[in-house]
Amino acid sequence: MSKASTAGWIIVFGVTVFAAVGGARGQGDVDCKDPQTQLDMTICASRDWQDADAELNAAYKAAMIEMQQTDSALPDALKGAADTLRAAQRDWIPFRDKACAAYGFLARGGTMEPMLVANCKTDLTRQRTKQLQELAKGLGN
Repeated sequence: MSKASTAGWIIVFGVTVFAAVGGARGQGDVDCKDPQTQLDMTICASRDWQDADAELNAAYKAAMIEMQQTDSALPDALKGAADTLRAAQRDWIPFRDKACAAYGFLARGGTMEPMLVANCKTDLTRQRTKQLQELAKGLGN
């Protein structure tokens, strides 16, 4: 088995174990103000990332509305704000995912890896959300 396929197997196994343990235990039982185990910390990191992703989606929608309004006020030759934002976001998502996968290599194959990846995604997503919120405000607001 190659290193790449072995690494893939480890990830699939880890995700399967995490899902099984998390499902059996019940993620609702975790106190994220005081996580006690690595699994608890990983569950909390995943929740944080899900919350950050929801905020990102709202910020993107608001920024897109602003870009569409900008386009509507421009002559045809200058339009492109909404298309540019859409393309930027589509490019940003794989960047975030790959950058955080790389960050996960700090604990490759260990129980901390999924937590590190989720925390990284949360951090980068919150940074991007702030950028989108600023874009949605427009100049002078």
